[in-house]
Amino acid sequence: MSEERPPLRVVISDPRAGDKVIRVKVKGVEDIELKDSMRKSREADRRELPIARVSKKLYDELNLGHVGVMTLRFKSPDGKKVKIPFKVEVKEDLEDYTVEVNMELLGEAAGDLEAEAEAFRAKSWQIAVPEDVHVKLSGLEIGDVFDGSLIGMPGLKLKIRGGTDATGIPMHPGVPGSGRYKVLLAGPPGFHPREKGERRRKSVRGRMVPDPRGERRKTALAQLNVIIQYE
Repeated sequence: MSEERPPLRVVISDPRAGDKVIRVKVKGVEDIELKDSMRKSREADRRELPIARVSKKLYDELNLGHVGVMTLRFKSPDGKKVKIPFKVEVKEDLEDYTVEVNMELLGEAAGDLEAEAEAFRAKSWQIAVPEDVHVKLSGLEIGDVFDGSLIGMPGLKLKIRGGTDATGIPMHPGVPGSGRYKVLLAGPPGFHPREKGERRRKSVRGRMVPDPRGERRKTALAQLNVIIQYE
């Protein structure tokens, strides 16, 4: 991947996640591999989700079957809440409401090898994709749907909702192409009027995902927002 541009972050939202929360006991174990890119301190560069093993009971109660992504919310040693999304696997002999994760990741998040946490079906998470995957996404537009296997989420259909570049300029569904333009806006994205009828000329990006090989670091697309499309 080119050193000139950071990886594209794809933020995935699950509209059916719901609000159910279950308190669980989390144990750190050594037999779940954890790559450097999965560390909480480098979440923006994470190319795949870390793995958590759960009981069948917890898997069913949180309705994790279709998407298979769960968030654990810990209280860190300094009292702050830390949320980490995990790809889940069922372990048949695991106690109910017990979760196993990598010991290094748990130590980093909670400061111990055992901790309590709140578990819930993930509402959103992000994956950093390498340049070759970004190239395959180029040419797609806001509203297009692509196969989740392209970013390591097989079985899901993902619909593009928008995105922003490295300077925070948003993609706009009404602007063709992938370049940056100044257009007159009466509402979001790109402008939130404070008064009725207010309009402003603002910078936006076109609705198309650009080819990263033709972009400069300072103006490259940095984040793509997608939502799971259910049948």
